[in-house]
This record gives sequence, structure tokens and C-alpha cells, in this order.
Amino acid sequence: MPEPESPRPDVVEPGSAPAAPQTAAPQTAAPGTAAPRTAVADVDATLKDDSVRELAAQFEDEKPGRRLTGAVDTGVTVAAAASAVLVLWQVFRPLAQGGQYYLAIFLACVLPLVFVVYPSGVRLRRTPAADPGRGPTPGDWILAAVALAACAYPLLPFASGGYDAFLNRQGQLDPLDVAMGTALLLLVLEACRRTTGWVLPVVCGVFLAYDYYGGYLPQTWSLAHLGLDFDQIVDALYNSQSGFYGTPLDVAASYIVLFTIYGAVLDASGAGAFFVELSVAAFRRSRSAAGRTAVASGFLLGTVSGSGAATTVSIGAVTWPILRRAGYPADRAGGMLAAAGVGAILSPPTLGAAAFIIAEYLDVSYLSVLGWATVPTLLYYLGILLAVEIDARRFGARPVALRVRSPWTLLGRFGYHFASLLVIIVLLALEQPATRAVIYATLLAALLSFLDRRHRLTPRRLVASLAAGIRGVLPVVAVCVAAGIITASTTKTGLGPQLSGLMVDWAQSLASGHTAVIALTAVFAAVALTLLGLAVPVTASFIIGWVIIGQALLELGVDRPATAMFIFYFAVLSEATPPTALASVAAAAVTGGKVFPTMWQTLRYALPAYLVPIAFVVTPAGRGLLGFGGWDDVGFAFAASAAGVLALSVAAGGWLIGAGPAGPAARVLAGLAALALLWLSLWTVLTGVALLLAAAVLVLVRASRSTPSLEEEPA
Repeated sequence: MPEPESPRPDVVEPGSAPAAPQTAAPQTAAPGTAAPRTAVADVDATLKDDSVRELAAQFEDEKPGRRLTGAVDTGVTVAAAASAVLVLWQVFRPLAQGGQYYLAIFLACVLPLVFVVYPSGVRLRRTPAADPGRGPTPGDWILAAVALAACAYPLLPFASGGYDAFLNRQGQLDPLDVAMGTALLLLVLEACRRTTGWVLPVVCGVFLAYDYYGGYLPQTWSLAHLGLDFDQIVDALYNSQSGFYGTPLDVAASYIVLFTIYGAVLDASGAGAFFVELSVAAFRRSRSAAGRTAVASGFLLGTVSGSGAATTVSIGAVTWPILRRAGYPADRAGGMLAAAGVGAILSPPTLGAAAFIIAEYLDVSYLSVLGWATVPTLLYYLGILLAVEIDARRFGARPVALRVRSPWTLLGRFGYHFASLLVIIVLLALEQPATRAVIYATLLAALLSFLDRRHRLTPRRLVASLAAGIRGVLPVVAVCVAAGIITASTTKTGLGPQLSGLMVDWAQSLASGHTAVIALTAVFAAVALTLLGLAVPVTASFIIGWVIIGQALLELGVDRPATAMFIFYFAVLSEATPPTALASVAAAAVTGGKVFPTMWQTLRYALPAYLVPIAFVVTPAGRGLLGFGGWDDVGFAFAASAAGVLALSVAAGGWLIGAGPAGPAARVLAGLAALALLWLSLWTVLTGVALLLAAAVLVLVRASRSTPSLEEEPA
């Protein structure tokens, strides 16, 4: 199909109508006609539109918060900004009393905000349903006050006798200690319910019930233990470093909150709008430009968003009108947007929250985790881009002429937004702590904002950005504190090793040989992590997976980095996995497509991400995908896996780029080639290459016999 001439790039006038999310089915132009020139709406106005932000909040792992106004909004902003200052101060001037003392203060600052910012969602008799626009109720204020008292109690000399005295009572808590710990336990579960729903609190309740009633199980059962009384449970949660104030909260209060503040400042400086507009401008002339734009937007916008669903909504609001004009059906476009949004959590330099927990659990630098994620991220986006190119040819996508500025003009004017991202990488490479690196990057982003008068971070806007960073971390804090209940339970009862032992026993009963047992255990673990991710947020899914499922892989000799990254990837992929697939649901809400077809399209685009983690767990050569070994090991693993991703794209998309459509036989051969190539041993790779070549020959033979080409078919 001939491509129309691209128009002269025109400057997008600010203030044009934003591209609101679509709710109707797409309308396409007549087959064979060139798409008319389309003016891109003001990207900045689109991303800041209230409807877009509210839609993004609805499909994040957490529920949307209230739209506060008046004195309450001012009070929350001041309290959140003050909490942000405390977090920044702690990095350079740590409190002398130690890390747990700081965590208690941090939790006392942020937990009460949850009850003010997030509605209960409970409708009592003769009361209106909870409305995000309504202010806090008297009950919310009471819960916030009790949360403040319960968190601050161990620190107050007139209440607990002082922090040191409280710690000295570990194992022998006073009745008032138990009462305050119980109150905090209930408040944590309620905060988690308000921000993420019922599933995680119910899971925590199951673990608490196991702690208390596990002693009543027959002692011949492998899951039985001696049992814990209620005081012991509260002591483990409230007065130890493995409960509320364990590693998950430590990571949230020391790392994650700093990156959410950085993301809020970077977004307020106009970086988000620049990244999306640059993606639109970079691919405006080719037939597959619309799909490439969506993928590139997801990758770049992921630097300022930690949620796959939120990124999906943001890029969809801008790029869905372009995809629709290019002829993409709503379901296929939604799958592409969801896969690009989920990829934002997997992409350096700002991975999801679980990546910081990996660094803490394994006692490595955050730069090491970024290094491990680099090659799998390249393979993930290679798979998406191949699927985009295949769809553009198979379904006859049309080029869309856009009136946007030249990418070189955008880079010359706004390219400084990349500077803070580079600063993070450089400082990490210079062995600076990740906490200081992100603070310096935040300061640089704030200073560079003055280069654009529309986004200057004046004192008022800076305070609002700091407050937005704290508000953005509230659901993560609730999840991390609740996850502390699970980690404390597994530590006190020994549940983790027991469950991992059962998983290994199942694998050994079904297979013989060490490699086969590892492969089967990895499949079991992948299924378990996928099911777990369907029910709980990504961060909680990773923590539960590490303390329970990951131990099975470690027991079989898989090293800690490979195990951690394996769990991380399958925890993240829950956002793209049917039947929940939050990112897919969000994409369907933007495009107006059907939910389940959108989910299956997402699964097709994200397919390499499901197989690559198994490759670096099962095969010794797979460690090269994480950057371990010499350049030859890494190069071999990357080249073989890239060929495997290409074979997967042929099998899933039914097209070989440069040749034509693939028939059933060629697709089967390509699927077998992908499995062989991803096994990453010399003979399987050679076998995979031979199968892929055979599939290519079948495609070429089919293409030489079929006229006209399917490439000319309309969408």
C-alpha cells in the first residue's frame, strides 16, 4: 500500500482539546483510502485532564482516593509535604535511635493519611454511598487519630515508658502494649482493604489464623507447628523487625517513597508530556508508526509512573485516537497498550516497587538489579515491536499523517528531561547510594523545570509535588505493612520451608533428573505466582512468592538473583494475565473494546516475558540473560533468545516479516523452534535455528503461490 506524503511538521498549539478516553467502538476510514492529516491534541493537557487521571486511578492496583477540597485538602497537602521533608532529611541525617525508630515515625505520618484520603467504601443504612468527592467522615477522623496513637505509642515516654523501655519488653508485652498492637493490626488490615480491596486482608487473616490454630493440627502433618498465643503474635508484629517494621516497610520508607517523589516532580516539570509527544513525533511517517508510538510512549512514560495500568491509561488517552485512525481494532489496540504499560514496570532505570525489595533481600545495589533486568527488558520490547510490525502488515494498518513538531526540535527544546534519568544511572555507577542518587536527580529535575515557564516548580507547585509523591506511596505502604504480617508468620512458624519442600516433592514425584525437576518446579512456581498475582498487588505478590515459593528454587540450587528476578517477572505479569489483567481492563476502558479479547491480545504481545524467566532459571546458560558470565555468555544467551522471540512472534502472529503470512505448519514449526531456542544449550539452539529456517522456507513457498498478498487487505 503506498504511503501518503507526510505533512510539514506544525507546532502543536497548547490549549487544544485533550484526547479524552474513548468509550465507543472505533470507526475506520474506507479501505484503501489514505488517512487524513490529524492534529495531535495538547499532550500535556491530555495527561493532566481530570477524566484521564481518575480513569488511571480506577485501574491501578489500588483504589482511587478522595478528591479533597478546602481546608482538608490543604491540611493533607501540608502533612504529606512535611512527611516528604522528613524522608529527605533522613537520607542525609539519619535518626540516632536507629532504623526501626524512623519507621515508627514514618508510619505514624502516613498511615493516618490513608483514612483521610481513601474512603471506606462501606454504605451504612440511610447513608449515601461512598463518593470519592465527599470529604472524610467522623469515623475516618477517629480511625486516623487511633492510627496516629498506635504508631506513636512506642516512642512516647509518658505512654510506653520510652522507645528503649518498649524494646526491652520484647517477648513480655504489657496489656497496654498488646492493646495498642492489636489496634494497629486492625488498622493496617483496614488501610489495606481501603487501598487494594479485600483479597490481601483476607490472605493476612489466613496467615494469622494459621499462627494461632496451627498448634491444633496433628503433629504428624508437615504444616503443623507448636502454635502461638495471641500475645506472641502481637509481639512478633509490633515489637520486632520482622513484622510491621520489617524489610517491606523499610524498603517503602527508604527507597520507594523517594522514587515516587521523584516521579511526581519529574511529571510536574513536564517530562511526561514530553516523552509521549516525542514518541508521537519520532514514528510519524511509517505504516507501523501508530503501534511504535504506543510502545515507545509506554517505555518512556514508565519513568514517571510505577503502575502498569496507570501508564496504559495515560498513553492510551493520547495514542488511541492515532491507532484508531490507522485502522487498529479496539481489542488489538487495547492489547498493545496494555502490554506497553506493563513493560513500564519491567524497564530500567525505574523498575517497579518490588525491585527495591530485591535489592534489600539480596543485599545488593539497585544498579545490580537494573543490570539483571536489562537484557530481559530488551527481549520483552523486541517481542512487542515484532508483534506491532506483524499486525501492521497482516491487517493492513494505514499511515497517519500527524501535525506535530519534529523530534529533533523537541529534543533540542525539551531534551533536558532525560538529564535526571542519566544522573541516577551515573551516580549509581559511581557507587553512590540509590537514596542519594534519586534525591540529586529530583533536585536537578526541579531546577530544570525553570527552562519551561509552563512547568516551573514554584514553591507552591513544589509543595504540591512533594505531597503528591507521599500520596502516591500510601497504597504501597499499606501493602508493605500488611506483607509484614505474612513474613512474620512464615518466620515464626517455619511455613516457607515446609511449603517449598512440598513443591519440590511434587516435582520429584513426577520427574527424574535434576534438570527435569528444576524445570517442573519452575512451571509449578510460575503457575502459583500467576494465580497469586491475580489476587494481590505486585509488591505483595513478590514478597509472598519470595518467602514461600522462591525457597523451592533455592533448595534446588538456583542462585538467588535468578530466583528473585523469576518471581519479580511473574508478579508483574499478573497485570497482563487473564482473567483479571488490570492493565487490559484499563486499556479496554480507553478503547471501548471488549475486555476478554483485549486480555488475550495482551497475552499475545507479552508472551516472551512468560518464557524468558523460565529460561534463566532452568538452564545454566540462561544466567547470561541476567548479565552473568563473560561477553560471549551474555551474547550467546541474548542472540539465541532474540531468535526465540522472533520464532514466537511468527507462531503467535502468523506472519514472517519480509516474507509473508505463515500457514499452520509454519506456525507449529516456529513454536517448536522458540521452545528449543529458549532452552539455551548449544544443541537445542542449533535445532531451533533449523526449525525456524524450515518455517521460513514454508512461508516463502506459500508467499510465492498466493496472490494478491494479504498485506493489501484492509483492516
